[in-house]
Amino acid sequence: MPEGDTVLQTAKRLHTALADQVLTRSDLRVPRFATADLTGRTILATLSRGKHLLTRIEGGLTLHSHLRMDGSWRVYAPGERWRGGPAHQIRAILSTADHTAVGYRLPVLELLRTADEEKAVGHLGPDLLGPDWDPDTALRNLLAAPARPLGEALLDQRNLAGIGNIYKSELCFLARATPWLPVGDLPATIAVRLVTTAKQLLEANRDRPVRTTTGSRARGFGSPERLWVYGRTHRPCLRCGAPIRTAEQDTRPTYWCPRCQSGPTP
Repeated sequence: MPEGDTVLQTAKRLHTALADQVLTRSDLRVPRFATADLTGRTILATLSRGKHLLTRIEGGLTLHSHLRMDGSWRVYAPGERWRGGPAHQIRAILSTADHTAVGYRLPVLELLRTADEEKAVGHLGPDLLGPDWDPDTALRNLLAAPARPLGEALLDQRNLAGIGNIYKSELCFLARATPWLPVGDLPATIAVRLVTTAKQLLEANRDRPVRTTTGSRARGFGSPERLWVYGRTHRPCLRCGAPIRTAEQDTRPTYWCPRCQSGPTP
């Protein structure tokens, strides 16, 4: 599932390619909006809110999309071959004279009034990469259900928006707590630091093409040393050398170090 930094980068690409341009083609391939024609309208902006994308269009309209597990937006120049997947996976096409944005495998795609955007994103907690970021509110949200496992609380976008499965595992490692530890069992200082660290990690990666949480960028794309635990099953912990373990939490693979992190495990 894309993390908040990835969604922000997607929003920037769409904004750069389409903002202030007139649509020469629009094709929304979902039954509810299949007859909607946005041709001739100007795209005003694209922005992210947590993991949601909002493309605002002249006339008080917003195209709301969410990537979830494997959705994507690709931007192409005129005449460039589309390479995001087979045609039957295309859910949206937005073209201007200079670029075409193609949305593949989008599980959420809806056209709504810009005045009604809150119906789509109003439930979200403070956005780690947004102007509404409020660490105190995020901390209160996280601790509101003290018996809830830490990993689940971090993934709940109603608490704070932008954390996905990668950052969940990485943040738990940095807090030295397993993802199954009840969030209320975190020492107060660690809970405060956790929220601060989440903000720092997403900010540090918001413009990077390859994400890193360890600070390592020397070994090339996909280097396992770029992340502390995520995707490193059976590899030695970068801190203590113990083999990293993995198990499912709420149907998602979750990674942790059995020596560095304290708390319950499956």
